[in-house]
Amino acid sequence: MISRIDLRGAAFSEATVSGGIDRDLLPRAELDVEAALEKVRPICDDVKHRGTAALIEYAERFDGVRIDQVRVPAEALRRALEELDPAVRAALEESIRRARLVHGEQRRTDHTTHVVPGGTVTERWVPVERVGLYVPGGRAVYPSSVVMNVVPAQEAGVASLAVASPPQADCGGLPHPTILAACALLGVDEVYAAGGAQAIAMFAYGTDECRPVNLVTGPGNIWVAAAKRLLKGRIGIDAEAGPTEIAVLADHTADPAHVASDLISQAEHDTLAAAVLVTTSADLADAVDEELDRQVAATKHTERITEALTGKQSATVLVDTIDQGLAVVDAYAAEHLEIQAENAAEVAARVRNAGAVFVGAYAPVSLGDYCAGSNHVLPTGGCACHSSGLSVQSFLRGIHVVDYTRDALAEVAHHVVTLAEAEDLPAHGAALKARFGWKVPGQ
Repeated sequence: MISRIDLRGAAFSEATVSGGIDRDLLPRAELDVEAALEKVRPICDDVKHRGTAALIEYAERFDGVRIDQVRVPAEALRRALEELDPAVRAALEESIRRARLVHGEQRRTDHTTHVVPGGTVTERWVPVERVGLYVPGGRAVYPSSVVMNVVPAQEAGVASLAVASPPQADCGGLPHPTILAACALLGVDEVYAAGGAQAIAMFAYGTDECRPVNLVTGPGNIWVAAAKRLLKGRIGIDAEAGPTEIAVLADHTADPAHVASDLISQAEHDTLAAAVLVTTSADLADAVDEELDRQVAATKHTERITEALTGKQSATVLVDTIDQGLAVVDAYAAEHLEIQAENAAEVAARVRNAGAVFVGAYAPVSLGDYCAGSNHVLPTGGCACHSSGLSVQSFLRGIHVVDYTRDALAEVAHHVVTLAEAEDLPAHGAALKARFGWKVPGQ
């Protein structure tokens, strides 16, 4: 079911490029955001000029439902929470509680550095004023993404939050009621029935119902990613999130049933989802193949999972040693990386590139998706080698506040003038000379 890439022996040496792994040899979903840009551009322009009317038309065109307004009425939010299954409510409340524990610790504090007597630089951390949070719909329902977006924004102190999620034909043109209930549970009362690129454009340009935002976060499909790329600059974005990924680094001690079930858990998301096993054990790889055949046949979304596991984005990679396995997973830079090996914590501590790392047999990715306390909005497509997952920091801006007395400025003025003249920017130096009667101390 899942293909193999054998990097053992000489093959591993041939795979290395300048001390690293040639990333082109590793499985990856093809996601052409550039091609999608030209398709979302007219949609975004239409929303810019026609606002709510355009959103209503796109709901009918793309979501198959006719709506009269885009903003979700307060009564619908209240009703969704009242009618929420008590067990689901309890699970969401626990997810929120744990997320607040973790994200509450991430809040940065202002710090003042005394550079010289009379000269200080303070770094202030200021929350973004208004944020648009995107929650996907479609194949699955993601109230967990409401939690993962809203909690860090609230913990950062964002004053104004708006959530958008696609309207559902079988929910009367509203987003799924579990998503609405999660919003209500978190105290978010500004929710919009809008999906895809048009939702991102609504956040960027604003409409008569929705004020423009400063930042948009949250995962989505290729059209959402393309709209984020197109509108980046007008709005800040967290990332251009692509299909979900799981990589498992395992040795002979791993339980093949655990490994297979974890690969399947992420393949369940999307036909483009990536599931990658990197292992030192060919026997484990064989056993995982057997488990995949058995477990996939017994699961609900067999067709979707099979397409994901047999796609070019999924594979088992054979290596000789855990060190080689670490080189492979660092080159792959997975959204989710599990370590199922001897001394798993020690191995995990050596990982450099991953959105999130899950240590040992009892920390599956599913735990992180819901109730670990960590965030599941993570970099995909290899972006974990330079980007981080969503956190409180995503919603904060660092502002340097410079405060110098006359004496403190006088002490360094000649250096400033010298550097300004070295860069052929004499007016920079003149700005200091003007403060000292055109005679800079030290010159």
